[in-house]
Amino acid sequence: DVQLQASGGGLVQAGGSLRLSCAASGFTFDDYAIGWFRQAPGKGREGVSCISNRGSRTYYADSVKGRFTISSDNAKNTVFLQLNSLKPEDTASYYCAAVGHRWCTYFIGTDPPYDYEGQGTQVTVSS
Repeated sequence: DVQLQASGGGLVQAGGSLRLSCAASGFTFDDYAIGWFRQAPGKGREGVSCISNRGSRTYYADSVKGRFTISSDNAKNTVFLQLNSLKPEDTASYYCAAVGHRWCTYFIGTDPPYDYEGQGTQVTVSS
């Protein structure tokens, strides 16, 4: 079974930091890029970051550029998303997804395309 296990969410004050993790299994990790998308209540999905299948390229939405950092540990089939300088508008459920390795560019923005997704982890930023 394909599994993408996201963790690390929580409640933090504005300006704080969190580190999200995505542990992947059940598919060939090196064949896929991994992206993070988020969804706030009543809003659509927003692809916020993506890392290429070998970790050589990273992509960010303008809304998080300079504040979020994506990285990967391919030996452990795990991708991380470091969230710094958090804002109340970052409040959402965050999901990781396996993305066709040529599709990272298209993942950023609304309605991100992907092949597999995991369960989300909630990030709540208080003002």
